[in-house]
Parts: sequence; C-alpha cells; structure tokens
Amino acid sequence: MPGENLSRDEAQERAALLSVDGYEVSLDLRSAVGDRGDEPRTFRSVTTIRFRCADPGATSFADLIAPSVTSVSLNGKDLDPRAVFDGSRIVLEDLAAENELVVDAQCAYSRTGEGMHRFVDPEDGEVYLYTQYEPADSRRVFANFEQPDLKAPFRFEVRAPEDWVVWSNGAGERTDGVWRFAETKPISTYITAVVAGPYHYVTDSYERVLGDGTRLEIPLGAMCRKGLAPYFDSDDVFEITKQGLDFFHDHFDYPYPFGKYDQAFVPEYNLGAMENPGLVTFREEFIFRGKVTRASYERRANVILHEMAHMWFGDLVTMVWWDDLWLKESFADFMGSFSMVEATRFTNGWVTFANNRKSWAYRADQLPSTHPVTADIRDLEDAKLNFDGITYAKGASVLKQLVAYVGREAFLEGARRYFKRNAYGNTRLGDLLSVLEETSGRDMPAWSRAWLETAGVNSLTPQVLLDAEGRIDELAVVQEAAESHPELRPHRVAIGLYRRGGDGALERYARAEADVVGARTVVAELAGAEAPELVLVNDDDLTYCKIRFDAGSLDTLRAGLGDISDPLARALCWSALWNLTRDALLPARDFVDLVLRFAGRETDIGVLQMLHAWANSALTFYAAPEWREAGGRLLAEGALRELRAAEPGSQHQLTWARFFAAVASSEADLGVLQGLLAGTEKVDGLEVDQELRWAFLEPLATYGVAGEGILAAELARDDTASGKRHQVRCLAARPSAAVKAQAWASVVESDVLSNALVEATIAGFARPSQRELAAPYAERYFEVIERVWAERSIQIGMDVVRGLFPSLQDSPATLDATDAWLAAHEGAAPALRRLVVEARDDLARALRAQACDAGGEG
Repeated sequence: MPGENLSRDEAQERAALLSVDGYEVSLDLRSAVGDRGDEPRTFRSVTTIRFRCADPGATSFADLIAPSVTSVSLNGKDLDPRAVFDGSRIVLEDLAAENELVVDAQCAYSRTGEGMHRFVDPEDGEVYLYTQYEPADSRRVFANFEQPDLKAPFRFEVRAPEDWVVWSNGAGERTDGVWRFAETKPISTYITAVVAGPYHYVTDSYERVLGDGTRLEIPLGAMCRKGLAPYFDSDDVFEITKQGLDFFHDHFDYPYPFGKYDQAFVPEYNLGAMENPGLVTFREEFIFRGKVTRASYERRANVILHEMAHMWFGDLVTMVWWDDLWLKESFADFMGSFSMVEATRFTNGWVTFANNRKSWAYRADQLPSTHPVTADIRDLEDAKLNFDGITYAKGASVLKQLVAYVGREAFLEGARRYFKRNAYGNTRLGDLLSVLEETSGRDMPAWSRAWLETAGVNSLTPQVLLDAEGRIDELAVVQEAAESHPELRPHRVAIGLYRRGGDGALERYARAEADVVGARTVVAELAGAEAPELVLVNDDDLTYCKIRFDAGSLDTLRAGLGDISDPLARALCWSALWNLTRDALLPARDFVDLVLRFAGRETDIGVLQMLHAWANSALTFYAAPEWREAGGRLLAEGALRELRAAEPGSQHQLTWARFFAAVASSEADLGVLQGLLAGTEKVDGLEVDQELRWAFLEPLATYGVAGEGILAAELARDDTASGKRHQVRCLAARPSAAVKAQAWASVVESDVLSNALVEATIAGFARPSQRELAAPYAERYFEVIERVWAERSIQIGMDVVRGLFPSLQDSPATLDATDAWLAAHEGAAPALRRLVVEARDDLARALRAQACDAGGEG
C-alpha cells in the first residue's frame, strides 16, 4: 500500500500536530477457533482514540492495516470507510482541538509472526495467539498513530473462547465473558501486547523494600504452550528474573514501573524476545526439549535480562524516532551482559560477549550498509533492517568502552538522572549525552562524534622493539581504518604481555592501560618489561576494535593457542584469528587447523560452539574449492575423535556430537550417525534424545540416506510443532532436483507456509554439498526478489532475499549477476537493495578468502 511505509518526515509532521490522550481497544478473538476451511480468518477490532490537534481544521491520518473497515466515526460524525481508508491509512480531515476517533475494523490473523499471530498446535489442535509489533505492526491489530513518540495510556478489553486465558500489558480479569485490563502508563504503540489461548501458566512474586521504606511487590508469571509444559523449567526463569530485578533496583534507583511482570514463551516467533512492558514475549525455543549446554541457559538468561533492561531503556524512556534505536537496544544489550555477570551464576558472560556478540558487530560494521550507531532512518523499512549487529552488539561494545571512559559510577548515575528526567517521555541522543557529561565531566559530544556518529571498525596492531638485553625498548599500538570509513577513534585499551610459565601455560605477566589516539600511540608504561611471547592489544576487551598481532605473537598462537590460561584472553585471540580469516589475511585451512589442534582444550562451552560454527563457515565459504573435500574429512575425523574422547555425559560431549553431525559426509561418518540412531553404535554417556535425533537425521537426509519414509516415521515419533519444523527442514535438504523445485515453489510462489516453516524450508534448501542442485536457482533468484518484496510481508521478504541468495554459487559470475541486478534496479526499495548489497559483499569477501587459501597451499 502507498502509505504503509511511514517516513520520518511524515512522523515528525504528525507529532508536531497531534498529542494522544488515550486509547480504548476492544478485540473479539473468538473467531480464532473452529473449522473454517480455507476462508481467511479475521477478528473484530474496535478502537477509540482521544487526541488533541494543535492546529484545528488541519488534516492528518491514523494507521491501520486491515482487510476491511466496517465504520469510522470522527467526533460523532460517521465517515465513509471507502472514502477515507486506503488499506493502510485513515484520512482525518477538519480536526478539532479535541477529537475522538472510533474505528470498527476486521483485522487479519497472521501466519508471519507480525501483528496477531495465530498458531495451531499439531500435537493437540489447540490454537494459540500472541502479538508482535516492532517496529510498526500494531496497526495490523488496531487503529492507531504508529510512531514511538505519540505515547498514550491504553485500555484493552478482549473477548475470547471460554476456556482461554488472556493477558495484556496491565493486570486483567474476566467479567461477563470479557477480559478487561488495567490502563497502562503512557507507552508507545509498538510495545502494547496481547497473548491469548490455553497456555500453561505458572506464577510467582517478587518483593523488595525500597530505599524510602515502601514495599514493592511485583506479581510474576510465565507461560508456554501446553505441549511444552513438561519441559518448562519456570523455576530457573523466575530465579533469573528476580536476580535481574534486584540488580536493576540496586543500580537504577527507579522502581519497576509497570505493575506485573509476565513472560510468555510463544511459537513461531521471529525474534529472540520483545520487551512489551508487563508482558515480555520470547521465542519458545528457550524452553529446551532435550539436553543443552550451559551456553544455552546463559543465552536465555542474557535475553531475559536484556528485555528487563528495556523496561527502563525503551519502555519508560523511549526514542523519538528509530534513528535513536540504539538508545534502547544498545543499552539493553550491554545491560544484559553487565547484569548477568554481576547478578547471576553466569559470571563468564563477558567471554561470550567478546567471542559471540562482537563477531556479529564486526561483520555488520564491514558491510557496505554499515551505519553509525545513531543512524539515519528514513522510514519504517529502514527501521526494520536496523535491528542489526551495529545497533545491538556494536552499540553495546561502545557502551562498554564508555564505562571504561567515564567510570562505572558516573555511567550509572547518568542513567539514574536520565530516567527521572524523562520518565514516560521520548528522547534523542543529546538528552543522554547531557546527563553523562554532568556526571563524568567528560566531553561527551566529542566522544559521541567519534563513537556514535561515525561508522566502521578500527584495527589495532602492536609494534614491539627490543633492546640489546631482550627487554622492551618501545611498545606502540598502530591504529588503522578502512578507506571507506577513515575515522581514527580514541580507544581506552589494556595491553597484556604473555609468556610461558613453568607449567607451559601462557600467562599474563604485565598489563598497562592506555588511551590510544591517532595512528600510533607509544605505551610508555611497558618499556623495560621482559620480552613477550604474545602481545594482546585490547586485553580484557575494554574497547571495540579488530585485534591484530605482530609476527612473533602470531607464531606463538599457531604453536600454542590452547596454552593461554585465561578464558577471556583466549576468546579474544580466537575472535581475532577469525577476523583475519574473514579479511583474507589468514588462509581458511590454517584456521581449520587451529580449531582441530586446540578447540578440544577449550573450557568455555560457548566459545567452543562458536569455534565449531566458524570452522564450518571457513570450510563452506572461505576455503579454496579444491580443498573443501579434504578439509571436510579432517573436520569430521577431528570431531569424531573429540566426541569419543570427551567426558561421558558432559556438555562438551554433546557439543562435539552436534558438530560431528554438522560436518559428517562420508559413508563411514553417516554410518556412525545411523548406528547412534539405531542404538547399535555407542558413545559412552551420550544420550540421543529427540532433538539430537533430528540433528543426526539432517545430514542423513542431505546425503540421501534418510528418505521421506524415514522422516515421516520420525515425525510420527515426534508429532509436535518442533518435530514438524525439523521434518520440513530435512525434507527440503534431500539431494533431488524435484525436492529443490518443490521447496523453491513452496517459499517463493506460495504464501501458505507460516514464517517458521518458511525458515525451515530455506534452511534445508541451501546445502553446501548440493551446490550443483542449487545452481539453476541463481538466475531465478534475481528474477523474483522484487516481486517477492512487493507481495509478501517484510519479514518473509527478508527471509527469502537473505536465505535464497546464491551464496553457494561462489564464482565471479554470481558476483557479476548481482551487480547487473543492482544496476538494473536502482529504483528498487532501498531496504531490498540493502539486503542484496550485503549479500554481494559477503560473496566478494568469500572469493577473496578463497584466493588467500589457494595461495596458502603447500
């Protein structure tokens, strides 16, 4: 629709004209159940909006995406829906100083995870609903002014089937067959929420005596589908929740402002989670059906705390427009790790942050589409794509650097003042900088210009000169930047010197902190120190940069990376080596060799899982094509060796089992997997539960060993929503031209599949061992993507454009085809072009890395 993609200019004009006093939203969700065949399902949505207009007589508009509108009334006057509603906007003419708009519409249930998502559980036929709006999908559920700076109180009432329970942001109760919910504080449209269905629901409570002596009590709730109830470890969810609430109350000096605190784990969710105040929604994969490692529990804890931080950063105080999305996401990403390390059992969370989250940021910051942390967001499509590694992980990394720059207490005091001054309001960059300048005395505008308002990542390399006695004569840090983003930033870094002790471990024996400014900075404090075997710039991970090594340090890592005793230092070295591989400065086979020699000694399970993912990517994208087969054999042999050597029943054993399945390809490898499934092959202590069975079946399907019948039998064994997703992925992975044609058609030519099954089909379609089968679809991809983008929801469009890009056809011809499409489609939607440009850059990077790897033979 022409007006569906709201621009920043339109939002600014509307915010200058209108202010909203309140919403009353009435939804009738009884149509969600019952047999209606193929008829499109809709529900009734009646919205009353009371708002003021600064220029009486002016014209504006309300937002609504709905199949039909029954009636529109403005200030008691009935308007013709056909005249004022175009499918995405309701024109409002001749506004009064004070206005009341009533819209009665038929809104559509979603299959794409946007708006009011409807899910039918294949296990028992039960229907579950939930909403997901960010950045602008509440207009798919009720009429509103869909922009973050037009905040208002909301009152919801919901009619639902008799056996359902309904939740919203405020506390609710059912009277006369209607669920009515307490009015919210002033909040933005995108964080309102409704969850409805026969959910399994568990309760608890949090109590605390505040500094003024008053008692704060927060009702806690957690819910999931009934089919997942046997696996729901709500006690652990509540434990992390209470620890987080303690931490934020200790440090923010602003009580949790939204009454109750429910957490809903919902099916077919597109995101990790969403910070709806009083009703946080999570993807249900955070409820673990099988054995998982500590890293999975850590990831869940981090997400719980990330969303909780949003109650203050984002919900209480909200950005004016999506340019300042970082004001909530960067802070939540940082505070998630900060609180997790200090308040929960996951005290090594900064290791995960350095190794996992920052790798996401480094990739995003080297794409042609990189942008400053505070971005230029022209419209809603731009906003959707900016939920990326820059806004989240780079922003969080920059805040970690900020804490080192201004000091911990100045940072937290700035946050406290920010909340109190801007509660229930909207802010821009300058509002936060001003309080931080007050509390720290630092020049925050200068810091912001360097870190928040410029793009790109710097690299820091040590230079070591020794004197005649073998001591450091001079140690300097050289800073470089890409030509496209030449900003050299001020970095507060720690430089660590390492050498072997008597037990052979590489230990830090000297450390200095320094402000690295400009192209070269001498670290005078380390002059005179004994010669190091390893120099680690950015030790302790204080700043955001790519670490480089001098030649001697790189030789040390090649010989003994596994000997570094400190887990964070080791993780930083692994991350740096991966960046060298991606930058075509280290042959991919050398990185694979390092993983084979040293990953078995990795103690941090999250780092080990990351190493497995990187090694697989190195083989798939960065290794020279002629070495892939040999490299694959080496990885499979190494994985099986480590699997058999791992402690029985340990999380390392489980991790190596999953990695072995990911790289298995030979007849012997596949035979081991078949034996583990059948019980004829044993690995002491390895429990092959249902989730691991699917992990083993996937390569068997990929190489044609497990056909449709075997997969159908496995689905009968696991006839659940999770089982269906696994089966769909495995079916699409089979090595057949007919299978690929069917998978392509089901995603590209049809909109029957839900978002979760689209994702599963795409994952099965693109298999590294099936490059020839996928080759015919490279040309078709460029023929269909503009149509797909125009016809499908933005979420499905993103999944198709990203997931089906012919990255496995890694040749200059594919690069040329991509360039030809971009040249011929300069007028295509900017968000679509951005996705194609990013995929093109990944392909060009892969070709450079392959050339490096081929040159490294011998």
